[in-house]
Amino acid sequence: MLRETLSILILFIVGIQFSVNACTVIAVGKKASADGSNIISHTDAGPDSRIFVVPAQTFEAGAKAPVYWGIQDANRPLNDDGIVLGYIPQVASTYKYFQSAYSHVNEHQLGFGESTTSQRKELICTRENGQQIMTIEQAQIFALQRYKTAREAARFIGDLMTQYGFLPSSGDGSESLVIADTKEIWVFEVFGVGPGWSPESGKPGAIWAAQRLPEDQATMIPNWSIIKEIDAKDKDNFIVSKNYKQEAIDRGWYNPKSGKPFIWQEAYAPIPREWATGRFWLFHQTFAPNYAEWPDRFIKDDPYKGMNQYVQTVEPISIYPFSVQPEKKISVQDVMAFQRSTFEGTIYDMTSGPQWLVTNGKGGYEKSPLATPFPDSDTRKLMKLTYRRPVARHRGYYGMVLQLRDWLPNEIGGVYWVYLDNPYFSPYVPIYTGNLSVDASYKTYNPEEYNEASARWAIDFVDNVANLKFQKISKDVQAVRDPWETALFKEQQAVEKKAEELHARNPEQAQQYLTEYSNKKMQEVTKMFLDLRNAIIVKYTNNHE
Repeated sequence: MLRETLSILILFIVGIQFSVNACTVIAVGKKASADGSNIISHTDAGPDSRIFVVPAQTFEAGAKAPVYWGIQDANRPLNDDGIVLGYIPQVASTYKYFQSAYSHVNEHQLGFGESTTSQRKELICTRENGQQIMTIEQAQIFALQRYKTAREAARFIGDLMTQYGFLPSSGDGSESLVIADTKEIWVFEVFGVGPGWSPESGKPGAIWAAQRLPEDQATMIPNWSIIKEIDAKDKDNFIVSKNYKQEAIDRGWYNPKSGKPFIWQEAYAPIPREWATGRFWLFHQTFAPNYAEWPDRFIKDDPYKGMNQYVQTVEPISIYPFSVQPEKKISVQDVMAFQRSTFEGTIYDMTSGPQWLVTNGKGGYEKSPLATPFPDSDTRKLMKLTYRRPVARHRGYYGMVLQLRDWLPNEIGGVYWVYLDNPYFSPYVPIYTGNLSVDASYKTYNPEEYNEASARWAIDFVDNVANLKFQKISKDVQAVRDPWETALFKEQQAVEKKAEELHARNPEQAQQYLTEYSNKKMQEVTKMFLDLRNAIIVKYTNNHE
């Protein structure tokens, strides 16, 4: 067994570096979704992909809740959230929620998606240069424990950041959240206030604003601020910190006498980066292609188009609205498909460069079976490839699509569709908000030790060996995964109907039924990818060549 494990580990170079430009978030209002649900998503969440249930709890009067640093660390034991930076007042009772690096949902269908964003260098603060203690992942946990609605959660997190100071935990970036319940979706953005802050200063420990997403629209956050003009008097659609505009005025980033409107995005974010504008473009080109004359970034018949910088449009970020009405209703499967995107057929497609062309034996050229949208750094250096950041990430951790429905009991209405590692390969598994546990395979992961009982490791293995012949192996994986995932959606209605019948008689029986169903699917995923690993190694061994 030891020899087998060592042989397996030789195949891997496991990168634990956390990219702050990796998380894509989507939000779809109930009137813009195909089934009338509120939908939010989050790709490439933090390093700790383990998901587990934290039950509802009660506390004595005067209790304190610790504020942790290290919640995202996958090397810690499952229930070890790190070191304590401080405390906030505890509440008498808390709700059940599902914890992970960025905790996404609680038992009342309150959900979060997170995307680290960029902020001006003057706003950067760290543990070393200030006394702020509140990370975004800790704030998410506190909100999931205490609130049922997105509006309340947005206000609460803003107040936490004001009182305790916003502390970046993914590099030095600012943060954006989509916060959803079955009725509303809010976009929440927070920036730091720079070095030297302390609670004794009497000044806010963050700059933040939240904007409500219209029910008939959708939006996407590609590691970049998306809030633009703010009407602070419109309490139905905006919640803001007291210093939301004043900080920009004091720092010379906005002149109220200029006659120009105050644009939040322009005031606090730096000059846009292509890894953000590329995803802005793809989202709007995909779901609202006729909204504007978007730049032409499709390759068509010119493999050199992506290399010609002189003909590419460099668009102002202002052309991308806060949100947009999609031209057709967006389904959960549509969001999943977008999260699997590698910019196929565009100048950002890593497989479409001329470096991948090989002779076809007929006097022409074809794409090499080695062409991969996930080339490692050594391959990129060897082939002189310019890295383009796709939506799907081979250095992924985990992610989700969250389906929130108000016409069902909370235990059944919230479906937490989870993938592990790379969404390009991983299936999505449904975890219901009423579930009582998560299968061991989805809460077992140590980045320093391969474990066949870990679904994350099973998927990661296939993700790695796929680069032996990506064009062929990716199709082998899809041939197994896609029918399995299609069956999930076909049986969803019947599963939920049975759960409703059970819930009418005994809610706990419904929860147990859904828990057993979800955990069985997680076990199937683990076995599926262990079998795929074995099949791929046999099929593509160099003994066959």
